[in-house]
Amino acid sequence: RTQTIDSMEGGSVNDIIPSINFPYLCPGVFRSGYPTKKNFGFLRQLRLRSILFLCPEEYSAANRAFCADQGIQILLFPMEGNKEPFVDIPEPVMNAAMAALVDSRNHPLLIHCNKGKHRTGTLCGCLRKLQGWSLSSIFDEYCRFAGDKARQGDQQFIELYRPRIAVPPSAAVAPWVIMCEALVAVPESEAVTPPPA
Repeated sequence: RTQTIDSMEGGSVNDIIPSINFPYLCPGVFRSGYPTKKNFGFLRQLRLRSILFLCPEEYSAANRAFCADQGIQILLFPMEGNKEPFVDIPEPVMNAAMAALVDSRNHPLLIHCNKGKHRTGTLCGCLRKLQGWSLSSIFDEYCRFAGDKARQGDQQFIELYRPRIAVPPSAAVAPWVIMCEALVAVPESEAVTPPPA
């Protein structure tokens, strides 16, 4: 039986518009650019538990309201992108974002910045290191999303990144984490929690 998009359960074509630069990364994890109202129907279908936002700007009121309505927690890890010659993503912020990312209690989770290219690409490259990917495969994926806007600083950050991820006892480490030596057990009181949205 064939259905038109408008007759499908959920109602409208807006239900299937993903955010820019959207793909599935691994079980429980997606990435994209900044979602807008037209993407909310699509995001609703993902049944997200968390959104990991990487920009230093305040999260939009419309997105905060959508998340509150859907019971989605917003994890804020504000960072400037890697920009030559003097701006680098702070490694402690990256480690804290990675701790939230590997904790499957936060899944399904969407990682995003503005365009889903640089900060998101850098975080995803660091994730791929935890999954045991080769640098050439990591850079290939990074460039696929960054296109002609690829930044050498992002790739250098990924290459030099040595994860030291604080994981409290209550964390449920995702099964796709291969580089377990990067995880450091810390008491619950020392676990890094993101600032509230």
